[in-house]
Formats: sequence, structure tokens, C-alpha cells
Amino acid sequence: MRTQNSRVTSPKKLIVASSMTMLLGLSLVACGTDSDTTTPAPGSASSSVAATMATADAGSVAAGAEAFAATLTDDQKASLQQEYSLENAQKWSNLPQALLRGGQGRIGLQLSELDDTQIAALDTLLQAVTGSATGDGYDEIQQLLNADDYLAANGGGTDYGRGNYYIAFLGTPSDSGTWELQFGGHHLAFANTYVDGALVGATPSFRGVEPFGTFEQNGTSNSPLANEQSSFAALLAGLSTEELATAKLDSVYSDLVLRPGNDWAFPTTKEGVQVSTFTPEQKQLVMAAIATYVDDIDDADATTILAKYERELGQTYVSYSGSTGVTEQNDYVRIDGPSVWIEFSMQHGIVLSGNHPHSVWRDRTTDYGGTQE
Repeated sequence: MRTQNSRVTSPKKLIVASSMTMLLGLSLVACGTDSDTTTPAPGSASSSVAATMATADAGSVAAGAEAFAATLTDDQKASLQQEYSLENAQKWSNLPQALLRGGQGRIGLQLSELDDTQIAALDTLLQAVTGSATGDGYDEIQQLLNADDYLAANGGGTDYGRGNYYIAFLGTPSDSGTWELQFGGHHLAFANTYVDGALVGATPSFRGVEPFGTFEQNGTSNSPLANEQSSFAALLAGLSTEELATAKLDSVYSDLVLRPGNDWAFPTTKEGVQVSTFTPEQKQLVMAAIATYVDDIDDADATTILAKYERELGQTYVSYSGSTGVTEQNDYVRIDGPSVWIEFSMQHGIVLSGNHPHSVWRDRTTDYGGTQE
């Protein structure tokens, strides 16, 4: 096992040790490219790690993955199926695929290559592995795909749009052994790692959106990441003047600390105000903010992970930089616990005017499944 700040010395292989001592996993996600964007819209490590996280029956996940693969041509299957390696798991980004260089582009099967039947099968798979809450999980993914379609139609061009997202299987989907499901693209990185049918890693997980706010696209009113932003604003509004002073960071944060490509860079010293000093109502606000990320995964596994984070809540810290409204450029909020790490950062607009958020959920103990060479 690694320490949280150790470096990867051999990124091309992960070693799966005995099932009673170590369970390896990867996590992250990838997607995006500059090709056609006319894809039809989808329907609208150690054993202690496994014991903590594994509550959902991942058999349905493997079956759904196999059902999706069964709809593909041989060439499509060859793109979908990738080697299970740390190197492949790290190929995720918040950028469009067209901007990724030097072999860092996403891998897998591009959504623009799928027909309606294949999209429907993918849709079923995504619903099986994501949460059911409005504005989180599956619903949030659909809204983020709509956001990229909006960018494509409003100045972004063919580098944007849902056709530039990718789906990949790292390893062979099965209820035995290790494999990872990747899905994502611009502003979206989603991955689950399964070992012997149990979820052992759901991070790194990235969410961002441009435009930020309510917009109409594909016949739907969308406001992705509204749950996250409003939860952080409510959390900071619930702190006293003294608590805000303690929580305020000295530096200006214009980007995420644990952004893509900056793995295991967790600070050794926690900053901000310790949640153990909070009232029960304030602690509920912290858990509500955490839930907007954990609820992106399937409901059963989310319940288990949230319970773990709640047990560790007293050792968790909240900090921020900028203003407390969490809407202005360089507004930044962080939740840092023994396991949980969440960042929310307001960025300047790229395609459109106005600010938009980037955010990431990491886990100090289960990032990439919890093991690093």
C-alpha cells in the first residue's frame, strides 16, 4: 500500500494481491473529441476498503455492461475494451478532447459512433451505476451532456457536444476479478472500480459546467451543479463570523488543488475550521454538501460511503476563499476529512461570458481504488 503522498513509480501496471489482503482499484474518467456531435441523446484496496464500500449488488452492473457490449460491432468492442492499468485510468480531464495532447487524450468508444439502440443500452448501464436523486447522479449527467450540446450550438463548435464523450471498460466486466467503468468528457469524469462484484473506488470524480445557471437545451430546462453550489453557499451562510474567520484561507484559489493530473497531492496539514466544533445543524449542512457528490453513484453504495464520512465528520475541516456566495470568480470551498476531499472553484467563462464552476470529489483512502505502486 502507498502513503498518501508517495509517487507512482510504474504507472503501466497495477498488481492485484490476494483477496484477503489487498483489493486494487482504479478510478477516474475520460471523454471528448472534435468529431461529429450528432449522437442521439440518452433517455432524457484492501479487503477493508471492500467491506466499507461494498453494499450494492454489482452483478447487475456487470450484466448491464455485457448487455451494452452485446449491441456493438467488433470494431466498437475493440475501442470499448481497454487494458486495466493506472496509466489508462489517469486519462481523464476537464478539457475537451481536442485540447488534449501528448497521449493524454481519452480512450474508449466515442458516443458519436453509437446508434439509437446502442445509446439506449448505454443509458440503462448508466442508470444502474449512478444515483437517482434529482440534480445528482444520472440526472446530472444528462444535464451536463445537454450543457455541452448548448456550447456546441452557441459558439463552441464541433469540439463540444455529447458526441465527444467516451465510454470505456478497463478490464473485462465480471463479478470476479477487477475492472473499471469509465464515462465522461468535457466537464465530466465518472468512474467506478469493481473487485469481485463490489465497488471499491468511486473517485476521482469531476464535475463542471458551462453555462452555469438555468438554460434550455434538447427540450429540457437544465441547471447542473445547482445542488452543489447552493449547498456550499448554505454551509458558509450557516457559520458564525468567528467560524468564517477561522475557515478563511490565506491564499486565492483560482483552480482546484487536486485537479486532473495532480493525483495524491493532498495537503499534509488541514486548514480551516474543524467540524467537531459545529452545532448539529451545521454538521447537517456539511453532510448535505458532501451528499451532492456521493449521491452521484448508485444509491446503495452512496449510503455506505456517506455513513463512513459521517463517522469521520468530527475530524473533517471546512475552508473557503473569496466570497461566501460561491458565485464570483475565485470563490472556492473545500471539505477535507480523513477520507473525503471535495473542492468547488468558480472559474471565468471560456466559450461564454460569466463564471462557471469546476469541482472534484477525491478520497484519501480509496482514490484509484486505494492502491498506488
